[in-house]
Amino acid sequence: MRHYHHLILSEREKLLFFLAKGYTLTYIAKKMGKNKSTISRELHRNASGKHYLPVDAEAKARQRHSHCRPHKRLDNPVLLKKVKSLISVHQWSPEEISHRLTLEGSPLQVSFVTIYRAIHAGMLDAPLTDRYGKGFIKKLRHHGKKRHLKGVEERRGKFPVSHDISERTAGAVHRSRRGHFEADTVAGKKGKACLVTLVDRKSRYLLGGKADQKRADAVNTVIIELLRGQPLHSITPDRGKEFSKHAKVTEALDGVKFYFPKPHQPWQRGTNENTNGLLREYFPKGKDITDISNNYIQEKIDELNLRPRKCLGYKTPYEVYFSKTLHLT
Repeated sequence: MRHYHHLILSEREKLLFFLAKGYTLTYIAKKMGKNKSTISRELHRNASGKHYLPVDAEAKARQRHSHCRPHKRLDNPVLLKKVKSLISVHQWSPEEISHRLTLEGSPLQVSFVTIYRAIHAGMLDAPLTDRYGKGFIKKLRHHGKKRHLKGVEERRGKFPVSHDISERTAGAVHRSRRGHFEADTVAGKKGKACLVTLVDRKSRYLLGGKADQKRADAVNTVIIELLRGQPLHSITPDRGKEFSKHAKVTEALDGVKFYFPKPHQPWQRGTNENTNGLLREYFPKGKDITDISNNYIQEKIDELNLRPRKCLGYKTPYEVYFSKTLHLT
């Protein structure tokens, strides 16, 4: 059986000639080198009653062809609204949206490539566009970050460290066990309050709280409050001076060990660095967070803990940390 092809105008004129001669459809198909069903469909679709005119048939075919295209997924207003909300309100990435919909078996499916194309095409225009006309694309996370070169000498205040990061146990290195946390601070306005962040290496679950100042005693108080009652095996902070009194945390939390990376090697604590980058969406550099309520801070932390992650198979940190399944879309 030959593959089906649409007829062109010259073939339609030839068909009219054979019809005028009174030939059967089988004979016509054989003479034209077409399948019989092709001829049958052509007459059924494009004939006007008992009459068949090639010019009219060509016009009808062209009109149908102009409407013959796949519908864009984001033409669905329900899906479009959901995608816009997850990006602009909850700061999900297109890839997180796409794979989370698949994970939950949602009837609304869309690929992340389609979402990116829609953004660049202006289908998801933001209420406020910047003066460069980038519109909704500014809602995505594309922030660069300056890094120190390898081997640069530590210039911040030095203090004795208890354990090197190379001494961590397999549960911390391979992310196979809850309770191995990476720690850091997210500074606001200089000399004012800061956020203390603790991220579980296995689940990427974030614990966070506000310290009155970026000083060791204030930071220690927040760390102890956040980790008391949590599964806890180790803490890996950076070498900031706010962690210089880590021995007091070890004493307060049943001997938990601190492991420190080499100076200026934030990639050794990449989980926390990435999470702090996500928090910067809500707490930009230079913004004074002293008067920001603890409820608002916890609300944004919950947003991140309920955001699906590619590294977790598009499960959320909350789901992995507590071994639960949620329905989010």
